[in-house]
Amino acid sequence: MKKVMYAAGLAVLLSACGGPASGTAEESETGNPFLSEYKTPFGVPPFERIQLEHYMPAFQQGMQEEAKEIETIVNNPAEPDFQNTIVALDQSGALLRKVSIVFYGQNSANTGDEMQAISRELSPLLSKHQDDIRLNQGLFERVKSVYQNRAAMNLDKEQAKLLEETYKSFVRGGANLSEDDQAKLRRLNSDITMLQLTFGQNMLKETNDFQLVIDNEEDLSGLSESLIAAAAEKAKDAGLVNKWLFTLHNPSIMPFLQYADNRELREKIFKGYINRGNNDNDADNKEVVKELVTKRLEKAQLLGYKDYASFVLEERMAKNAKNVYNLLDELWTPALVKTKEELADIQAEIKKEGKNFTAEGWDWRYYFEKAKKAKFDLDENEVRPYLKLENVYEGMFYVAMKLYGITFTPIHNIPLPHPDAVAFECKDKDGTHLGVLYMDFFPRASKRGGAWCGQYRAQTYENGKRLAPIVTIVCNFTPPAPGQPALLSADEAETMFHEFGHALHNLFRDVHYYGISGVPRDFVELPSQVMEHWVFEPEVLKVFAKHYATGEIIPDELIEKLDKSGKYGQGFVTTEYLAASFLDMDYHVLKKIPANFNVMDFEAQTLSKRGLPKQIPSRYRSTYFNHTMGGGYTAGYYSYIWSEVLDSDAFEAFEETGDIFNKEMADKFRTYVLAPGGIDDAMDMYVNFRGKEPDTEPLLKNRGLK
Repeated sequence: MKKVMYAAGLAVLLSACGGPASGTAEESETGNPFLSEYKTPFGVPPFERIQLEHYMPAFQQGMQEEAKEIETIVNNPAEPDFQNTIVALDQSGALLRKVSIVFYGQNSANTGDEMQAISRELSPLLSKHQDDIRLNQGLFERVKSVYQNRAAMNLDKEQAKLLEETYKSFVRGGANLSEDDQAKLRRLNSDITMLQLTFGQNMLKETNDFQLVIDNEEDLSGLSESLIAAAAEKAKDAGLVNKWLFTLHNPSIMPFLQYADNRELREKIFKGYINRGNNDNDADNKEVVKELVTKRLEKAQLLGYKDYASFVLEERMAKNAKNVYNLLDELWTPALVKTKEELADIQAEIKKEGKNFTAEGWDWRYYFEKAKKAKFDLDENEVRPYLKLENVYEGMFYVAMKLYGITFTPIHNIPLPHPDAVAFECKDKDGTHLGVLYMDFFPRASKRGGAWCGQYRAQTYENGKRLAPIVTIVCNFTPPAPGQPALLSADEAETMFHEFGHALHNLFRDVHYYGISGVPRDFVELPSQVMEHWVFEPEVLKVFAKHYATGEIIPDELIEKLDKSGKYGQGFVTTEYLAASFLDMDYHVLKKIPANFNVMDFEAQTLSKRGLPKQIPSRYRSTYFNHTMGGGYTAGYYSYIWSEVLDSDAFEAFEETGDIFNKEMADKFRTYVLAPGGIDDAMDMYVNFRGKEPDTEPLLKNRGLK
């Protein structure tokens, strides 16, 4: 259950603008690389030539150009038809797409104060630009005319889907509202966009501002040598002599909570983590959350929906909140049972040490590691030496080659989105170019947290020829200790395979129109999560899991321990995830939000009424829940578990053949799930692949909940 694909602003913007800009002669006059064709390998952005001062002029020109294109469509004297209205609209905004896809990719992976200032300046401009298109009455009348006459147009399936989605986007965008209500909607859209942006910037600041500085070597007891070395290097970079620095970035805080013997320091860093955005300072997010959920509700009700979840879920596989809650409730009870069993194990470990305190949140990971060691004789640090970063991604390339016949070859002398990134060319089984893959692995202050997959160019067709995508995977993995390679945890290896699944979805997509390139949010995690099933298969581990120092293949005994311990801890993992999913939904099914609405009180009530143990905070608390408050997974964080029903059932389809690399099954998955974009209904895509609708049994089995 990992991540996130796009910055929120990009998702909004790209729905309105078209493909890559054709080259102009303007760069020679302005020095702006966005204003001409990229003369780079595979047409990747010339990152090293793009400066901050290039963005705003390119955005402004892009909006101006698209506005003229829209005016041309509206004033076309010919009768509205699919080509002169729907396709023309889909292809509009080429320059705007070109600059925005780079800006928002960099704003997530390599931001700074100046770039964040640009994003704040852009926010109302882009919101207005989007509304100017969706609320253009003349444009809507042409779209509606084509839609109403669609039966006589002999459209193919892809064209019919584009027309349907284009028409719906205008209706859902407020085209049928009165002039006064459209003005209200414009204000709400602008406010919501700015609030989402503010939330994310506050969260990044809060994450970067916290530091746990240790100056007594005894306080490092329990920590691995590699983590200690990394903390020393971090302190040195910060100008701290003979000290160790730990942060709220996952590669630092999570192993600290797992292994640090000093309980007081575990408490300090844990509280720093769970109170991000809740410190009553200039980066506090409580009021931001209140305003966001209020304005989202106002928007939904203005558009005729009872709550914001109803507005969002209408376009998802789930369709309504009742179906979402049914799934969450079905999993909550067995997950809670497992959680209480794990808590009993933790208390037993505390008792073994001769202590009698009740475990708190900062104790869970620490004593859980001890319990796992006692039950399975497995320590995470035993596995890391076999998970060298380069070996792990070579392992995922191996899986892709075995399934689909595709290859990945390193590319040198190519512009990189950041000096830390690496690049690969992906070729199809017949040797044709499929796309470019960037990967950027380690944390830095300029990168937001988590892991995600995005694009620097979307797949499309240009002059009848497929234009290959440029895909990027961005992570925050454990950096290498001095003199050592980067060694991943088992969870980080799984994360890499997860994001690679998103990358394959982007690389294999084969659609002709931007308006139908995406899939519903609660389907988008299927391609990523299904890839996680291969990472710890013995056959795969034997290929890539080699000791970084000796080259020894991971021993069978360790593979067996990984397998036996794989379901242990699913109580914690599932309940913390479900808690966040409930929290997201509960905010967005509200029908009324009082003036004295208190965000932290609401969160506490939501979690306590379901019996979440006090030792387990929601995976994301309200003030740093960027998935929902940032806009990407609003009323949609349940999507990971919804998609897990699909991915568990899908992997079982491979297992049923007796071959996890079954070529026929892989070809069907590529054809019916990865390639079509949004041409087909999501459930139809799944049934076309599987031959039936998914069952929850494989998920319950995989999580050890049944």
